Amino acid sequence: MNIVRFWIRNARSRALPQSFLPAILAFCLASPEKGFSVYLGIIAIAGVIAGHLCMNLFDDYFDYRVKGAEFRDVLARKGFRSRIAKCAYITSGKADLKQLLIACFAFGAIALGMGGIIFFFRGNTILWFALVTAVLGISYSGWPLRLSYHGLGEIVIGIMFGPLLMMGVYYSACGQLDWPVIFISVPVGLLVSNIVYTHAIMDYEPDKEAGKMTFAVLLQTQKRMLAVLFFLLLAAFSCIVAGVILGYLSPFYLLTLLALPMAAGLFYLMIEFVRHPEKKFSPQCWMGPAGDWKRIQSSGLDWFMIRWLLARNLLSFFCLINIGVCLIQ
Repeated sequence: MNIVRFWIRNARSRALPQSFLPAILAFCLASPEKGFSVYLGIIAIAGVIAGHLCMNLFDDYFDYRVKGAEFRDVLARKGFRSRIAKCAYITSGKADLKQLLIACFAFGAIALGMGGIIFFFRGNTILWFALVTAVLGISYSGWPLRLSYHGLGEIVIGIMFGPLLMMGVYYSACGQLDWPVIFISVPVGLLVSNIVYTHAIMDYEPDKEAGKMTFAVLLQTQKRMLAVLFFLLLAAFSCIVAGVILGYLSPFYLLTLLALPMAAGLFYLMIEFVRHPEKKFSPQCWMGPAGDWKRIQSSGLDWFMIRWLLARNLLSFFCLINIGVCLIQ
């Protein structure tokens, strides 16, 4: 059991809300449909979680193979404001690359097993969802495509954790696809992309120095970066409004606009990061959970985590509102 907890923690389980909550939302959206199966929906959610952990560990594996992990320490010594904790479980000697690969395949096998059960009951369609997701997941940082090193990582993450994930869980649960899940999965994907993109803006200088072509590095200027961030946030809420206007979503889904203040707050914090990177901020109640903030401050990562956590909490709040709407209709 300790070894399981060890690898779940190292697979960045803190990021699981960006897959778990969209999966729960898709499950709730599918629940009123004819042919809905609670069991297949739960199996799909379990497969999503295992697949997410698998992809995170593969990302560590490929990143370590390309640069090792010491390059972040080198960047920090050069004066770059860089997070230096990635792959700490390898650099500390608690695990090696062989053990990492075993953990990757173990989580992948669980996801594959869940997918196999759903395939048995739902047929070939779910196979295509799983295949496309697996290819994109491995190609995010793995050879030969290494999409996250060519400015496409944020787009890939958005597609995987938005439309592919939600439509896959929805289809698994009820055996069909409908317009509401499309209109909701697209903004969810945009908000997941926003988490990774916010991360990339803050890591712009070290990523550029390390030769990692994130979308932020591709844009080059801070004005462009902020413009794209504004578009991501605005487009996410606009999709919901469009779905209501076109009649595919109930007007109750306009309650998601309650999350707009969080989006505005995140945009403000990112503007301040660009203009005054040394300026300190403390978590506020409207920002959502901030974890052990004293420990985060002592690690020197408060400048990064307050923005990353707000981006994550924005997605979580958005999904929770939509889940609530599903349950009251």
